[in-house]
Amino acid sequence: MTQTSHSTTFDARTTALVLIDLQTGILAMNTAPYPTSDVLEKGKALAATFRQAGAAVVLVNVDFGPGMGNAPRNATDAGFAARDLPADWSALADGLAAPTDLLVTKAQWGAFYGTDLDLKLRRRGIRTIVIAGIATNFGVESTVRSGWEHGYDMVVVEDACTTVSRELHDMAVTAIFPRIARVVTSATVALA
Repeated sequence: MTQTSHSTTFDARTTALVLIDLQTGILAMNTAPYPTSDVLEKGKALAATFRQAGAAVVLVNVDFGPGMGNAPRNATDAGFAARDLPADWSALADGLAAPTDLLVTKAQWGAFYGTDLDLKLRRRGIRTIVIAGIATNFGVESTVRSGWEHGYDMVVVEDACTTVSRELHDMAVTAIFPRIARVVTSATVALA
């Protein structure tokens, strides 16, 4: 894993934690290199650290609406197959949310397009986004790319992310993220 040599102590007034898709349906997936249970526990611990410091916590879930009406319909070779999902598929994991958290619901991989995430962050003076969740090379990577394009300093917590295979996780962490973000581990994240 590539890890930054920069400080991993962040200003609580200008830093937000964004957790991607820690929801019932996605947490049921088989993942690598970390099981979803590990990523959820690290996400909860990061959220507690950010809340204690008075920093913003944003919980992002994906929901395609009634009858899958908001699901992407693009023509692709291996795209999204609209299907019936369990009623609780998009529900955030038990014990994850706190009353002070900001909630964002998306209908595609990334958390910026078609949501009010950017507005919520800018109104709070956020300049740095610490991000974690599932899946590393899908929802997390798409959000990191867009956040970088929006001018945010992006920080990926490598051991609080996972995906469908080690190879896809490692590709994002070693080839993509270092070009547009800093890569850290959960044990090194602190707020001041």
